[in-house]
Amino acid sequence: MQGLVTALFLVVALINLLPGIGVWSAARLQSLYGVPLAEANLVILMRHRAVMLAIVGALLAFAALRPPLRPVAVAAGLVSMLSFVAIALFGEPNEWLRRVALIDTVASALLVAAAVLDHRLASGAR
Repeated sequence: MQGLVTALFLVVALINLLPGIGVWSAARLQSLYGVPLAEANLVILMRHRAVMLAIVGALLAFAALRPPLRPVAVAAGLVSMLSFVAIALFGEPNEWLRRVALIDTVASALLVAAAVLDHRLASGAR
């Protein structure tokens, strides 16, 4: 069961790490989100978003291998993903951003499942 928890953390980590490739170019960011990035300051903001997602993904990956980090990683991951979902729900996102919100919703559910399983394993080990 611990292997499943680790795998779930790693899947969610990968989902958060993948947008990190956007830090390298505006074209990559445009392909990820379907949003034209004609203004240089918007590119800077989106590249920063890519870095922030990569940080959350790295924390989740480390937590997969270091159980004491899991509560902090779960909190950071859920705040990051569910805040985007909430913002998207109250906005008018394009098709690409709706897809990102759906992916974040699924990833959040996986992360909650991992956290619940991890908690049950830890409680049973006492």
